[in-house]
Amino acid sequence: MLKNYFKIAIAVLKRRKFFTFISLFGISFTLTILMVATAFLDKVISAGYPDNKRDRSLYIATMELRNTKQGWLNRSDVSFYFLDHYVSTLKTPEKLAISSSSQPTNAYINNKKIVINFKFTNAAYWDVLEYKFLEGKPYSVQEIAAASQVAVISADTKKAYFGDVPSALGKYILVDNVNYRVIGVVDNVNRTMYNIYGDVYLPYTVSKADYKKVELMGGYNGILLAKNKADMPKIQAEFDQMMTKVPIPDKEFDKLYSNADPFFESMTRRILGDGSNSGKGMALTILGSLVFLFVLLPTLNLVNINITRIMERSSEIGVRKAFGASSKTLVYQFIVENLILTLLGGLIGIVLSVLIIYVVNDSQLIPNLNLTFNLKVLGYSLLACLFFGLISGVYPAWRMSRLNVVKALKAQ
Repeated sequence: MLKNYFKIAIAVLKRRKFFTFISLFGISFTLTILMVATAFLDKVISAGYPDNKRDRSLYIATMELRNTKQGWLNRSDVSFYFLDHYVSTLKTPEKLAISSSSQPTNAYINNKKIVINFKFTNAAYWDVLEYKFLEGKPYSVQEIAAASQVAVISADTKKAYFGDVPSALGKYILVDNVNYRVIGVVDNVNRTMYNIYGDVYLPYTVSKADYKKVELMGGYNGILLAKNKADMPKIQAEFDQMMTKVPIPDKEFDKLYSNADPFFESMTRRILGDGSNSGKGMALTILGSLVFLFVLLPTLNLVNINITRIMERSSEIGVRKAFGASSKTLVYQFIVENLILTLLGGLIGIVLSVLIIYVVNDSQLIPNLNLTFNLKVLGYSLLACLFFGLISGVYPAWRMSRLNVVKALKAQ
């Protein structure tokens, strides 16, 4: 039976090539966009190099001062002082990684300008995050305490600054008008990891800024590493308790907020939320609404095209009804036909997605970002195909089942 339905579906495809093109284009284009976007979001949100311990990490990204009476606030990254003086006193976390935001500086090699993004870190940063060292090792607690002018650089920076040399260890790199001795080379990090990405990593004690300044706002962020997942709620509770003891530094404000969030919440809080609201619900609502609308438009288009096809096939339907075909049989046939057509469009969408992901990775539009077409994305794609097929086929099939036999035969 399914073989006959497949033959009928192919015949329908060939009958009206323009409608077929519109149908397949709508399905394949929509699925391609959804799959590429899903692959990108999966890469950004899921744990990956070097942030492989994301499932037991909490991120401290923002400090917010609020005046609740007048309804205004001041928000920024946190200070080194806040992380070192307050957060480091927490008992439950295993480690606290501290790093600054990346800062750009220019270097000129053979009359060619290269931009170097450098950041400062503590020693625990290398324990919490799992960087792959291609050469050398990270700087130690002793080197940080001595304010040693040493640096860990990325593989791309090594190539851009030193060329195709066998090793960069022991060489000097000029960063922000200071020469630093290279003691390590790590594999590249993609730029979407805004709080981790860097070309050069330096001990925080060599920073020209006063990292000891007593203030809560600054240019740093922290990562609390739990011993296991079960400890994460305990760490959040301990962090919240600690925040009640942090004095508000300015009398113009009456509320102080900082949060230790899982990775996704730390992103949504920065973009859509505030100190008292993570923005996760709003983010999920926006993403869900966009996906729904994006899927709804081609589905409605398919419904209209399928209704048009029904009108063209009214005589065929009338003949089948006259010879005893039940409405249930006709509905089942039409839905199966529509699923076959939709899956063909889905296969085209999958092929296009693979090609686009390959082009994006090859072109390096986002440096060091390597999108992957994984089984999760494939599963979403197949579910989307089934959704398209069922939604766009049910209503037209119901309309078809209600056609009057006499009117349908007269349409011939």
